[in-house]
Amino acid sequence: MISGADFLALQTLLQQRCGMALTSDKLYLVGARLGPVAQKLGHRSVIELMAALRSRPSEAAINAVVEAMVTHESLFFRDGKPFEQLRALLPELMRARAGGRHIRIWSAACSSGQEAYSIAMQIQEDCGHIPAWRWEIVGTDVSDPILAKARAGEYSAFEVKRGLSDARLARHCEPLGDGGWRMRAPLRQMTQFRPHNLLESAAHLGRFDIIFCRNVLIYFDAPTKTRALDVLARQLAGDGALFLGSADSIAGVSDKFLSVDRGQFQLAQPVLRKSA
Repeated sequence: MISGADFLALQTLLQQRCGMALTSDKLYLVGARLGPVAQKLGHRSVIELMAALRSRPSEAAINAVVEAMVTHESLFFRDGKPFEQLRALLPELMRARAGGRHIRIWSAACSSGQEAYSIAMQIQEDCGHIPAWRWEIVGTDVSDPILAKARAGEYSAFEVKRGLSDARLARHCEPLGDGGWRMRAPLRQMTQFRPHNLLESAAHLGRFDIIFCRNVLIYFDAPTKTRALDVLARQLAGDGALFLGSADSIAGVSDKFLSVDRGQFQLAQPVLRKSA
């Protein structure tokens, strides 16, 4: 068990590097997640690892600790309802973008890419028959290893079964020799993956028509939520849509968005729009 001072140091590190609010009820995670990191870096225990971080921190060790503590849970078409909402929203958005025929979508905190590829699949299925449109999906995350996996677009048999029907698997993926699957070229051409911390300016990413930032804000405290939402608001088109997770409440932490009533599509994940 690490000391209170070490836990406070870990809380501060995660807050500063990625905005994660590590609460005391998550103390049990520390040993399980940092034990392998300590071993890999040549330390006999998590306590020794934390002592090294406090006395002589290296960027490699800090990155390894942050990578281990951040949750990278992801699956295809997660929760289902947001993709129904996207499907309902696309015709309206395409009418508004008919002049340029170009739509950009940001999958923020994209983890290993399943959300970004799910968006690409939905677009292919609903709009792939409409010629001369350019679709650009940008996935971002703080983890370089997880972004490398997303760029490769390769997933195990277990991973593709988490959210993909047999029909979608056959249509959108190609088998690999080891039993895994790779996203087909049209999906990989629609997507790109870039490093980005949600607490930093995203001006270099450009403006987006739709932003997915789901199941992320739950890990932030109120001031950090406000900061992240301000970043998202600056990059979202005035008539764009922000998709949040069902537990990602922004009540009282941001006045940059307002809820839009979309009937049945309001149920699971609220669709929020930038206010005037």
